[in-house]
Amino acid sequence: MTQTDNTLIQAAGGVLWRHSPVDAELEVCLVHRPKYDDWSHPKGKLKRGEEPLAAALREVAEETGYTADPGTELSTVRYFVAGRPKQVRYWAAEAVSGGFAPNEEVDRILWLSPGAARSRLTQFRDRGLVDELLTTLRHA
Repeated sequence: MTQTDNTLIQAAGGVLWRHSPVDAELEVCLVHRPKYDDWSHPKGKLKRGEEPLAAALREVAEETGYTADPGTELSTVRYFVAGRPKQVRYWAAEAVSGGFAPNEEVDRILWLSPGAARSRLTQFRDRGLVDELLTTLRHA
């Protein structure tokens, strides 16, 4: 009988946002990962000894090509991957510079209105983060 590995997978990410260059309306960035054929917020596992916020900003940059200015920490999302517990800490992250180039992990990004982003997210658990971002920005 094999034993399940209950080691917590720690990850971090960002709910990347900007004001549209066209009409200045708020847009949220989603990434498409061909390996999973899903739309999500940029995120990834922490490297050994890495602080969660540093990991979140690194993952945003690696997956989207954008440098982000971190804002408020949002909710931590918890779920299981192949029977192992995973937690992803998220921050509001304003895109300040950069541009997307397809890479091995992410082949497309979309800048969408909050409502469209919420609908496009593959995992229901990620949708509340968009609402939380809007609340955070309203109170900033």
